[in-house]
Amino acid sequence: MTVEDYQSGQILLIDKPLHWTSFQVVNKLRWEIRQAFDIKKIKVGHAGTLDPLATGLLVLCTGKMTKQIDTFQAQIKEYTGTIVLGSTTPSFDLETEINESFPTSHLTSELIHKATKQFIGDIEQFPPVFSAIKKDGKRLYEFARAGENVEIKPRTVNISEFEITNINGLQVDFRVVCSKGTYIRSLTNDFGKALQSGAHLSALRRTKIGDFDVKNAESIESFIKILASE
Repeated sequence: MTVEDYQSGQILLIDKPLHWTSFQVVNKLRWEIRQAFDIKKIKVGHAGTLDPLATGLLVLCTGKMTKQIDTFQAQIKEYTGTIVLGSTTPSFDLETEINESFPTSHLTSELIHKATKQFIGDIEQFPPVFSAIKKDGKRLYEFARAGENVEIKPRTVNISEFEITNINGLQVDFRVVCSKGTYIRSLTNDFGKALQSGAHLSALRRTKIGDFDVKNAESIESFIKILASE
C-alpha cells in the first residue's frame, strides 16, 4: 500500500498482545506508518478498547476511515476466556490480588451450565470500578486506585450467547457474544454471585467485531514487516 492509501483510509486488523494497552498499539502503528513513509502525521484510531490483560482483535482505522470508528464500535462482539470460580478480586480480573474466597463444594457442571441462562438477553450491568469510564472528569480506575468510593450507575447491555466450552476444576472456559459496552469482567463477577460463589477473570480474548475475525488479524510484528516491504 502507498501513503495515499493510508491517508485516504484503511482498516487494519491487529491481534493485540498481552499487557499492551489499546492506546499503545495505536501509537506504535501510527509511529511505524510515519517512519515508513517519512510523513509528519497520520490519523490512526481504534474501534473499541481492550484491557491490557486481554488479547485479540483490535480494529484500527487510518486517515479518513477514522470517521467510521463509531460504526465499528457499535457492532456485536465475541469473546472467549477463562473464569476462575471460588474467589474474587477488586478489579474482577488478575490486575489485582484475590481479596475474598468462597465455598465451591456445591458447584456442579450442571449448575455452571444452567447459570449462564439467566444472563441471556438484555441485562443490567455495573461497570467495574477498575475501568476507564469517566466520572466527574476522572477515570473510574483513578478513584479505585486511590481507595475512593464512587457511585457507579448500571447500564443495559445485551448478551446473545453465553456458552461454557470447558470445565476443569474451578477453571471454566467460555464464549460470549454481546453488545457494545458489555464488560466481561462484570459478567464474570455476576456469574460468580449467581452460583452463590465468587469468580474472577483469568484470561480474555476478543475474537470478533461484527464481520471482522481475529483469524484475519496481524500481529504488531507482522504488520511492521508488511510496512517495510511496501
